[in-house]
Amino acid sequence: MASRERDLERLIPVPPKQIQESISTNGGSNSSASAAPSAIISHSSGKEAFSKLIRSWAWKKFITGSVILLPIAITFCVTWWFIRFVDSFFSPIYALLGINVFGLGFVTSLTFIFLVGVFMSSWLGASVLSLGEWFINKMPFVSYIYSASKQISAAISSDQKSNAFKEVAIIRHPRNGEYAFGFITSTVLLRGNLGTEELCCVYVPTNHLYLGDIYLVSSKDVMRPNLSVREGIEIVISGGMSIPEIITTLEEAQVNDAARLGKYGVPQV
Repeated sequence: MASRERDLERLIPVPPKQIQESISTNGGSNSSASAAPSAIISHSSGKEAFSKLIRSWAWKKFITGSVILLPIAITFCVTWWFIRFVDSFFSPIYALLGINVFGLGFVTSLTFIFLVGVFMSSWLGASVLSLGEWFINKMPFVSYIYSASKQISAAISSDQKSNAFKEVAIIRHPRNGEYAFGFITSTVLLRGNLGTEELCCVYVPTNHLYLGDIYLVSSKDVMRPNLSVREGIEIVISGGMSIPEIITTLEEAQVNDAARLGKYGVPQV
């Protein structure tokens, strides 16, 4: 038996001791090697989540800063353009005189506009304006431009006697449950077989203020909110962003005032 075992050892060589130790070492490290990739993956995923959080926070702060600075930048640019535009009317005259002071033309322009307003408010100024409008109305193309510009300027004027927007109106349009914001420009009497009905000419802007549609609506169907014409124009120009949270019609406001006065009034004897 002993000789047979020696023959088998000669046929099947046994590896040296160092090789066995290396094999046992590699076999033990397989478990640690399999655990290493999971640790690397978890570390990379945590790092990626942290970077996403930082990017999201930075983007939100950037948008917040843009929202705050954009209106300020637009206001500054428009104001600066307006000052330079108005200043350009009289600044060339001062440049010819050798006076180069920025803003002097702007102040002169404002003073000139004020003096024109004072002069046109007088009887002589009104006569000169009527004569100038008579000449302009004789011009074929210029008369249309002047008429449209005059109506727009009259609409934002504080003088309610002029041909301007009289009141702010809310009408049901285009279907029940939907309302349109507009301005009452005039009233019309519609005569028919059933009698006479008073209609309000309501101008509904469709493109800011200078373009819109005209609707003839019965006076009973027109809701008049407690808004001035200037506030209505601001609502239209801002795209509805300056509209108040609660709008009360004039009829409801009058009823509330009457109820309040009746509550604190002295009863009749």
